[in-house]
Amino acid sequence: MNERAPLAPWASSAANSRGRRFNEPPPEHRSEFQRDRDRIVHSAAFRRLEYKTQVFVNHEGDMFRTRLTHSIEVAQIARSVARVLGANEVLAETIALAHDLGHTPFGHAGQDALNQCMRDYGGFEHNLQSLRIVDQLEEKYAEFDGLNLTYESREGILKHCSADNARQLGELGQRFLNRQPPGLEAQITNVADEIAYNNHDIDDGLRAGLLDIEQLCDVQLFREQHQAVMARYPGLQRRRAIHEIIRRMINRQVSDLMETTRARIAAARPQTRDDILQQPAPLAGFSEPMQAMNRELKRFLREHLYRHYRVHRMTSKARRIIRALFDSFLDDARLLPPEAQRKAAELEAEQGIGGRARAVADYIAGMTDRYAIQEYERIFSPATLT
Repeated sequence: MNERAPLAPWASSAANSRGRRFNEPPPEHRSEFQRDRDRIVHSAAFRRLEYKTQVFVNHEGDMFRTRLTHSIEVAQIARSVARVLGANEVLAETIALAHDLGHTPFGHAGQDALNQCMRDYGGFEHNLQSLRIVDQLEEKYAEFDGLNLTYESREGILKHCSADNARQLGELGQRFLNRQPPGLEAQITNVADEIAYNNHDIDDGLRAGLLDIEQLCDVQLFREQHQAVMARYPGLQRRRAIHEIIRRMINRQVSDLMETTRARIAAARPQTRDDILQQPAPLAGFSEPMQAMNRELKRFLREHLYRHYRVHRMTSKARRIIRALFDSFLDDARLLPPEAQRKAAELEAEQGIGGRARAVADYIAGMTDRYAIQEYERIFSPATLT
């Protein structure tokens, strides 16, 4: 089935996909990339994103972003940009929906803690874990493990990868060794991810009372839109004003991304998808002025939100939970649920103690924030004996 929107000659095409790891009959009523997207949406890992931290632990409030809502927001931006530029909208959406599947509970704090736990066993990278989920860990289909996605979707999911791990991934890892960019759809999604989390973290930070508007006016990107909104809508209620400012910030960045990427494509003159892959640097990105404003915004959020004492308290607790669970499960695999015990035994038989450690990391990485807290209480609280 052909994609509906007209594609540029250098766009990824489902008809010309490099295929799947396991051969399957082609879908009858949708494209190969639509099949990928649908498999992601129906996966257990995608559903668990609803209860995984973006910045604030899920139970701290119902109105904060989670990994699930963040992924949907990234997909919306990526689709819009891809459509305008003539890239494959469905593939961009697919990559966006899958890009955080491998994230641990408790956001980056959980990832850093699990990576530290796994330092003697190959480390932990959430992008590589996302690939591991779609290639191996999802158990839904009779004929293969994982979701058996197309090469192009798998390439886009793997945003970062160490050289050591890239060497083990064959063709999929070669671009990291050659320092080559992925297809344009993956490039667009990478920037869409940045736009979504920066701007929506502002919204959540304001909602939580960790940021205030006066502080944010020190940031050029926010200040410009704040001044424009206040000039046009004097006396606008605070909640509406914040939404208006943030949506204008997103629009400004998305427009810059579209214009800059279109100009770079025109200058590079790619004729095929392979031409995109052979570029010395990604074509999708911001102009230098917008990139500078974006860096300023990221510095502000790092200093005033991510390092806020209330967030730090949460991340400190998260690290202790992850570390304690990992050490306990690695020391005594019988503490794991039966299915996780079975997987730990299988991997240990194949790879030794490193295999058991990887199975423990898989189990912990798949937890939601709430489930990780409950497991910690089950293992360590004298009041909880089962």
